[in-house]
Amino acid sequence: MPRRGCYNLSDMRYVISDIHGEYALFMRLLEKIKFSDGDVIYVCGDMVDKGTESVRLLKTLLHMPNAHCILGNHEYGFLAYYWAVMKNSPSDFGGVLADLKRWFPFDGDLLDWDIVDRLERLPLYMEEEQFICVHAGLPLDDDDRIVPPALVRDMVMLEDRTFMRPEVVPKGSKCIFFGHTPTRNVYEGDGIVACRREGRAGGSISDYYKVHLDTGVWLGGVLGCFCIDTCRCLLYTSPSPRDCS
Repeated sequence: MPRRGCYNLSDMRYVISDIHGEYALFMRLLEKIKFSDGDVIYVCGDMVDKGTESVRLLKTLLHMPNAHCILGNHEYGFLAYYWAVMKNSPSDFGGVLADLKRWFPFDGDLLDWDIVDRLERLPLYMEEEQFICVHAGLPLDDDDRIVPPALVRDMVMLEDRTFMRPEVVPKGSKCIFFGHTPTRNVYEGDGIVACRREGRAGGSISDYYKVHLDTGVWLGGVLGCFCIDTCRCLLYTSPSPRDCS
């Protein structure tokens, strides 16, 4: 089962969500932001499905020492299928892997047990001093404060669409990074939506209460990331990127 723990890391930091198998776009985005070994990228789930290079993307991200990923509902769905298949055929490892490869119709042949094992070890959220990364969002208590992730049901963090609503304004000092639903379904256009606290200038991550990261890459070919240290985002749309801050 997935872990419900957290990482405590600090470096030059970027955050992204819902890459959905768009390996080539992701690699171009890293090139454009001049991503280096000293940087860190947080991935808020949904690395797989919809695009054509899900397994290739997983192989890259899950082996990058400076990429820190959490589960999205699409990875969780794959793992649920894996657990069900293993329950029915607990000793037929070759048959199980062959079955799992069919989950990814475009590049499933690249899937191996190392990727499956690494996926199974991913947490459902990550937390640092100034922010929390989660796939779909977190519920609020009666005082409009974030319910601690350790107390939240898995499927709420993975699938609930309440947190994306513009009227949901959590109190507290931490910024919540999330994806799951394309921003075009809530706002106009495809882009990252950073929600600023009232009266704040926007130069620090503490000036934001939530950042909606799903740029709907599988709908329009736009992929974006947010730099936690500069509070700027970059959208990559072939053939050239554009700053969206």
